Amino acid sequence: MIKYSYCLFLLALIGCNSEKKDLTTIFAGEIVNPTGESVILYKDDVVIDSAQLDMYNRFSIKLNNLEEGLYNFHNSGQYQYVYLTQGDSLLIRLNRIYFDESLVFSGRGEELNNFLIEVFLDNEEEESLIDTYYNLKPEEFTRKVDSLRQNKIVLLEELKSEIDLSPKSLTLAHASIDYGSYISKEKYPFKYLRKNPDGTLPKVSEQFYNYRKNLDFDDKDLTFFTPYYDFMKRHFDNLAFNDCAVDCNGGKTHIKDQLHFNRHKLQLIDSIVKEKQLRDNLFRNVAMTYFLKVHDSVPNNKIFLEDFHKLSNNNRHIEEIHELYEAVNNLQPGQQIPDIAVLDSLGNTISLREISKVKKNVVFFFWTDANTRHFTNISKQIEKLKMLHPDYTFVGLSLSGKDENWKNVIKSNKQSFDNQFRAKDSYELRRSLIVDGLNKAVLIKDGLIVNAYKDIYSLN
Repeated sequence: MIKYSYCLFLLALIGCNSEKKDLTTIFAGEIVNPTGESVILYKDDVVIDSAQLDMYNRFSIKLNNLEEGLYNFHNSGQYQYVYLTQGDSLLIRLNRIYFDESLVFSGRGEELNNFLIEVFLDNEEEESLIDTYYNLKPEEFTRKVDSLRQNKIVLLEELKSEIDLSPKSLTLAHASIDYGSYISKEKYPFKYLRKNPDGTLPKVSEQFYNYRKNLDFDDKDLTFFTPYYDFMKRHFDNLAFNDCAVDCNGGKTHIKDQLHFNRHKLQLIDSIVKEKQLRDNLFRNVAMTYFLKVHDSVPNNKIFLEDFHKLSNNNRHIEEIHELYEAVNNLQPGQQIPDIAVLDSLGNTISLREISKVKKNVVFFFWTDANTRHFTNISKQIEKLKMLHPDYTFVGLSLSGKDENWKNVIKSNKQSFDNQFRAKDSYELRRSLIVDGLNKAVLIKDGLIVNAYKDIYSLN
């Protein structure tokens, strides 16, 4: 009965669209086990439309005068791509628990979209296989990776024989295959080094990177396509790494001067990429990686930011980068912890700075009611650490939005409310303490920051 009504839903949509197929595009479907109440359709990073799920967990979006191209739809923090052409009547069905694996397209436009999701799943499945190739010599590695790519090219040729693909859609289909394969070549030097302890870079011929001759750094249609963007990030990592290892680091394979390395990446992007949105996104990626992972000194951070401004002063992410820059400088060793307000179990407000002054030696750790398994695991870790470091007080900071949920998680795990607090403003706490993962820990000694970037599981 469910399948029957689902087919009727599809036929109704196609029938409704047949009268206005030259004007209206329909994107609709059913989401099994949804956790969100709506489906949001984006073009790049701009919201185009949205629809609420009905009582049967179905939605329908009608679009007039649609621009052909790649879109993406979101539900409950998960997303996937959909290629739409004016006049399409495209229906999806998926189970949110197995979001990508269960996604099926039906209706006008189904063939290309089912091909794209098949390539996406193949690329994911092949990652573990390709990982076993990284210790091979370049020629053998190329042969195996190219063979996997060729299998997908054969599928694309079969698709082309069955349906007419527009030049734009054909370019995307090739990109889904090519950049998913090319990124393995860009990863190869790094992965090879990890798997071969002799510390020497593999010697690759010009043919190994032969595909680079045909790279398009200014394709607006691919700027927000993950395989393309991920490739670009790896590509510039690789270019900068090889340049710095040979010219700036005396042939050594370990980059010690991270400031120099990341400034070099900025310069490479500036000299090669002209498309505004891709430039902005790549510059942002370098800045985020440098500030979040390197943990450099205040003077070096300033030098990097000055370079960033010189090369990308009108970057659309500039405000975000400035906020991160300020937060990183505020978390330097020897500084007081930011004066962020939190709530205790009675609803009283206290600041992290006050807690640090009273407790003196503190380890702040983080959790959220959205991940109860993490809270259970981290609670066990804290009990171990209390035995190992009795001179420290371990203070839990919850990012939970609702007081009731926060308390219920603590009670259900039979934990004490002592030294447990909830963020008064979770966004402000995340931003100020740069909480980019729930295993993060901030170490305080004598009221001052010792290390703001520890992993709670590395403190044993």
